[in-house]
Amino acid sequence: MLVKTFGSSVHGIDAITITIEVTATQGIKFHIVGLPDNAVRESQQRIESALRETGYKLPGKKVIINMAPADIRKEGSAYDLPIAMGILAASEQIKTDKLERFIIMGELSLDGGLQPIKGVLPIAIKAREEGFEGFILPKQNAREAAVVDKLKIYGIESIREVIDFFEERGQLEETVVDTRKEFFENVMHADIDFSDVKGQENVKRALEVAAAGGHNIIMIGPPGSGKTMLAKRIPTILPPFTLHEALETTKIHSVAGQIDGDTSLMTQRPFRSPHHTISDVALVGGGTYPQPGEISLAHNGVLFLDELPEFKRAVLEVMRQPLEDRRITISRAKFSVEYPASVMLVSSMNPCPCGYYNHPTRDCVCAPGMVTKYLNRISGPLLDRIDIHLEVIPVPFDKLQNQPAAENSAEIRQRVIRARQIQDARFADVDNVYCNAQMSSKLLRKYSKPDEAGAQILKTAMEKLGLSARAYDRILKVARTIADLEDQENLQAHHLAEAIQYRSLDREGWGEQ
Repeated sequence: MLVKTFGSSVHGIDAITITIEVTATQGIKFHIVGLPDNAVRESQQRIESALRETGYKLPGKKVIINMAPADIRKEGSAYDLPIAMGILAASEQIKTDKLERFIIMGELSLDGGLQPIKGVLPIAIKAREEGFEGFILPKQNAREAAVVDKLKIYGIESIREVIDFFEERGQLEETVVDTRKEFFENVMHADIDFSDVKGQENVKRALEVAAAGGHNIIMIGPPGSGKTMLAKRIPTILPPFTLHEALETTKIHSVAGQIDGDTSLMTQRPFRSPHHTISDVALVGGGTYPQPGEISLAHNGVLFLDELPEFKRAVLEVMRQPLEDRRITISRAKFSVEYPASVMLVSSMNPCPCGYYNHPTRDCVCAPGMVTKYLNRISGPLLDRIDIHLEVIPVPFDKLQNQPAAENSAEIRQRVIRARQIQDARFADVDNVYCNAQMSSKLLRKYSKPDEAGAQILKTAMEKLGLSARAYDRILKVARTIADLEDQENLQAHHLAEAIQYRSLDREGWGEQ
């Protein structure tokens, strides 16, 4: 008897429906075809044990399982449950006509229990698109799948529950999540706040500008000056997730298996801070079976690289293209996958190996030329993609002790949101440009033309501070954001003056001892 069940394969952040055809005929062998990997091939032992513990058995016949389309590689153990249900129906141990109405996924334990799986959200989205009635999956993943409406989600704990459901001996409890209610209840919640930061008003202003325009930023300062603390608070001043952004970001984390059982939809922008020993594959994604890397897991949020010069040069160089294109393509001989990677890059570094170059009270003990050598660990093309360079000075004791309450994140965020709304209207008719940091040279000439006084200030800065040519466009982009924060249509002299301050590393002679 031929029976069909349906599962799904995740490719990038999208799913492809897999038809699992099972037939039981005379003979004694067990065959799985359709490009299964080792985990799929090993399902026979897990299925045999799970069925025996449940009071069923593998049929004493020749079982052939075809996983179509046969030219797509099937990976992982999540096909155990649909294969087991197909075997039971093909061997007529259960009788049902409902199997083809459901997507079924789950890894079986030897006792018939279910283990959680990856990529549930894109699978549920695909199941709804293709008109399936419901999705049967491990209970730990049910809330994540329930984000998708117009699809019945049944979270189960064992194969016994699925068998009873299809034989109409019991009912499964549908998992229902009010996605919009949960999203809007939690979208503004944050455990940390900018009001915790004492002093550093100039740095907080620069971070506000960076958040408002989506600009990448690097902070240079000695140990203990607050670089990491400030970076961790940047997500609290970014505009809150839209429902579309939350869904897209959740899909990436779902594919990577980083959504816990209590989470249905991510409501906070991600903040990823990989250690400097990370490999290039772990940062941008890839592997034998490609998975999203840190730059994709930070999509629509912040990627923080602490102690930037300590990262391997090869790791930093592979970031250049994703930072520009905001997507990362991983190619293999037979296929390629694409992951979104629209991040705000925030990085920090000590000014020199000892950490105390330009410190107000401590002396730098580095040998001559070491400051420049340390900075040169970061390539020019990568620095070219960082709009704001900022020196962070340690806060004196009296300010730590007596500083009045600082402005909180909610107040800063409101200004950032207003600036982003101006940019949304400005770039409404431009594809793939959503904020000032993404402006091309053509858009820059159109929207960031300084007035006469501003042009003179810019000319003087270029000549006297020895600013590089690449700094010119960056200054205009940052000045455009500063003007948006003030709701000014035209660039004025003080907008340019403030933007010029944020190019520390481009000044001629910076770091020379």
